[in-house]
Amino acid sequence: MSPAFFVRGLAIGFSIAAPVGPIGVLCIRRTLTQGRAQGFVSGLGAATADGAYGFVAAFGLTSVTAVLVGQQWWLRLVGGAFLVYLGARIFVSTPAVEAPAVGATGLTGTYASTLFLTLTNPLTILSFAAVFAGLGLGAIRAAYEDAVLIVAGVFLGSALWWAVLTTVVATFRNAVGGRALRWLNRASGAAIAAFGAAALATLAR
Repeated sequence: MSPAFFVRGLAIGFSIAAPVGPIGVLCIRRTLTQGRAQGFVSGLGAATADGAYGFVAAFGLTSVTAVLVGQQWWLRLVGGAFLVYLGARIFVSTPAVEAPAVGATGLTGTYASTLFLTLTNPLTILSFAAVFAGLGLGAIRAAYEDAVLIVAGVFLGSALWWAVLTTVVATFRNAVGGRALRWLNRASGAAIAAFGAAALATLAR
């Protein structure tokens, strides 16, 4: 068992989570309009999906990868349609000036939505497969302990990114007024719907 694998996992999880995509836009929007807890729990949903795909890549489950890649048409269809729906809802919604109180049920739904969106993105598993292959980590499937360290690192690295992002965004939340939040809803809703439309457009090709 080598701690170096854990560090590698941290770096992989952080770097794959960091690029701003639909999940990043969604987490920023939820942090600004609903508070840091909602934003961070959204990120944890994505981190869980990253950890799951990291597990597939680390343990060399090529059959699972093949199934996921083979079903990417349906994954793009479902994920893209949900993004368009979610973006449209955000675009027309009225933001709260203050973060509402959120119970366990609300946080569960928040977590589940980003977990679902990340799992239905076939590019996620392809990204992990490419990174693991590039770093020569596909050969560790026989070293169970090292594979576990990498998966744990991937999850914590991704979660660390979401913690940093939501903390920074929440710091500036009080400086954002109601009018700015309305424009944020429109901009973020349009951006999320655009990500979904782009995913659906690839189906035509």
